[in-house]
Amino acid sequence: MATRKRTPSVCIGIVYREHTEKAIQAAIEVTNWLRERKHSVYTLPDQKLVPNTKLLKTPQAWKKISLIVVLGGDGTYLRAASYIHGRKIPVIGFNMGSLGFLTNFSADQVFPTLEKTLLGEMELHPRILLEASIYKNQKKIKTFLALNDIVIERGSFSHLINTAIYSEKFFVSQVKADGLIIATPTGSTAYNLAAGGPLIYPDSKAIVMTPIAPHSLNSRPIIFPEDRAMSFKLEGKETRAHFIVDGQHKIEISNENEVVIEKSNQFHWVVRSPSHNFFHLLREKLKFGDRT
Repeated sequence: MATRKRTPSVCIGIVYREHTEKAIQAAIEVTNWLRERKHSVYTLPDQKLVPNTKLLKTPQAWKKISLIVVLGGDGTYLRAASYIHGRKIPVIGFNMGSLGFLTNFSADQVFPTLEKTLLGEMELHPRILLEASIYKNQKKIKTFLALNDIVIERGSFSHLINTAIYSEKFFVSQVKADGLIIATPTGSTAYNLAAGGPLIYPDSKAIVMTPIAPHSLNSRPIIFPEDRAMSFKLEGKETRAHFIVDGQHKIEISNENEVVIEKSNQFHWVVRSPSHNFFHLLREKLKFGDRT
């Protein structure tokens, strides 16, 4: 009888969708499965502690983590990515619902896929991150990392926002709209797509900017090279808007702020199958090209 290859004990973090019974049960079962194999399991912050795990809260504990398991949807995955904050920790996502580009493994694949991952039989694929900095009086006051997108939108404010856009030091245009989406190739299948932006192959060295419900039909999505910094400034006295990072962090900005967005030097690492096919994923998740 062939014996199962043993893997070295590692520390693994779990993020799960707290309001879904299926995800809660999966978190418990995954924890038990990992502990049976002598791995240490941690619950990531801001969640109810999964039984038989420790809360991951100190920098020392973060340094031990070799893998993060996401049990939920893409929103849960993005929450995990925001905790990682550029650390080189691979993430594997299992979709507990139906649609999910980041959580592209199905719930019934959890244990065989984890087995292959821990045996080193899966691929680690880098995805670009956006680094978004907010300035006031030429002084940097906040910096964020985004895996999917940065959104500048009017939110609950009544008027459309008028935004001046620059690429490096070159003026691009001024867009009057509900807002703007600045997305990575990873994020091109999310809000960007819903707003009429293009699908971008994940390995493309590009960043897309898509207006949200623009006032003028001449305002169209633009694809920029990833090595060019972009900057954005609200026009008009006392203009305010919401600045949103991956749907996870939201702050208010005004015409006194400048937003600078560029590709980060850090990457996000996705666990994926060696047979991964982006076009198959599009057909499966979006019914891409389906004529019926």
